[in-house]
Amino acid sequence: MALGPRLDIRQTQSLVMTPQLQQAIKLLALSNLEVETFIGEALEANPLLEIGDSAPAEPGDALSEDLRRTQLESSGVDQLVAEGRVAEDRPLDIDTTALDRDRDTGDGSLLELSSVREGGGGGEAPDIDEHGRFDISLAEHLHGQIGTATSDPQLLFVARWLIDQLDEAGYLRLPLGEVAEALGLSALVVERALGLVQSLDPTGVGARNLGECIALQAKEADRYDPCMARLIDNLELVARGEIARLKRLCQVDDEDFADMLAELRSYDPRPGLRFGAGMAEAVVPDLLIRAAGSGWDIAINQATLPRLIVNRSYYVEMRGACVGKEAKAWLGEKLADANWLLKALDQRQKTILKVAAEIVKQQDGFFRHGVAHLRPLTLRQVAEAIEMHESTVSRVTSNKYLNCDRGTFELKYFFTSGVASSDGEGASAEAVKAAIRQLIDAEDPKAILSDDALVDLLKAKGFDLARRTVAKYREAIGLGSSVQRRRQKALAGVR
Repeated sequence: MALGPRLDIRQTQSLVMTPQLQQAIKLLALSNLEVETFIGEALEANPLLEIGDSAPAEPGDALSEDLRRTQLESSGVDQLVAEGRVAEDRPLDIDTTALDRDRDTGDGSLLELSSVREGGGGGEAPDIDEHGRFDISLAEHLHGQIGTATSDPQLLFVARWLIDQLDEAGYLRLPLGEVAEALGLSALVVERALGLVQSLDPTGVGARNLGECIALQAKEADRYDPCMARLIDNLELVARGEIARLKRLCQVDDEDFADMLAELRSYDPRPGLRFGAGMAEAVVPDLLIRAAGSGWDIAINQATLPRLIVNRSYYVEMRGACVGKEAKAWLGEKLADANWLLKALDQRQKTILKVAAEIVKQQDGFFRHGVAHLRPLTLRQVAEAIEMHESTVSRVTSNKYLNCDRGTFELKYFFTSGVASSDGEGASAEAVKAAIRQLIDAEDPKAILSDDALVDLLKAKGFDLARRTVAKYREAIGLGSSVQRRRQKALAGVR
């Protein structure tokens, strides 16, 4: 072969993503609320876009006629494509996998107060709705009180510094020795400042561990006697349900112990969680599903998705006023962008409805009979059924929620791994977890079911599982072993 420069012609193929295609793929992964934000930005950037009028829905009618249903007919955007007024309609279903490369606080392990407080504790226990109900943070709430708690400037400075070190539950995780060294002060001054913080509302903030948090609340309630002090010092025994040993340590009878336990249940182990950025907003579903005869009615939730249109009369008016080539080119570009965005939004809705319809078809048993009939399902199965790529189905099911008569579920919820079953079709892991929870909830406190017993009972229900698999699912749903449940139910039986 001769060495020297030469010219060669080679033919190659490569996938090039246009900005419009990138936009369309991005829209697939967005939820309706995120699309609404995207549309708001598009309205500001493109004068030819505007929000169209939609037919008013009847009060309480979640599935009014203005909702886009699965039997979608040719839309106005499709007509634009047919008339040649927009670019060629490229499918959004492509494999872009390669192109996409472009606390636990610690003390809670001693005592799970969420279960200890269950079933008792009186009205002093904060309701779950109270957590996160405030618009101000814990630090802001405490800083608002500390200014009137002392007139000592040094003590006030240290107390404010300690407030800023509290975690979201209200605990101080720094050792006082490190605080004193960091501030260059004596440990006595730091302890006095911590005592000042611990005197603020809510009671229990500034505690260094769970025991101290509970003790502060007991002192506030004037219930911190020697017996209660010993009970709080042995919270790990409370968590293990060792009632007899606790009675001996506290030197109380059954009635007194029941009163002490009820008092313990009324305390808040994480007082700082009452504060935050306000109540968490409820999930707004992207899809609405209702029974319709022998089938299902599937619709996009248009309440969170405004109807976007192109103002063609304004385009004609602006076109007549354009005098230069640059102005006409800019206006033509805005029209093309607007048409493409409408087409992309329309294609997005059709793709979402197509995927949702296949999920509903595959999980028909769940929608009719509940979680026990949830089938194992993968993205690949849905992708093959609707003849789309798996990455497209993954984008469609990301950050989107479905509302049905059984509640609101993330679309990813319906994709679960499978386990062996007697009918040969397999069973969803969620169905197995539901069956385990049902069996454990119904067990006799005097005859707690072991994992081996659960295996036999599940086999009778058609689930062929190994003992270690049952134990794994039981732990995944937060249920303890037979020994732990026996102690918990014995502890719950103390009144």
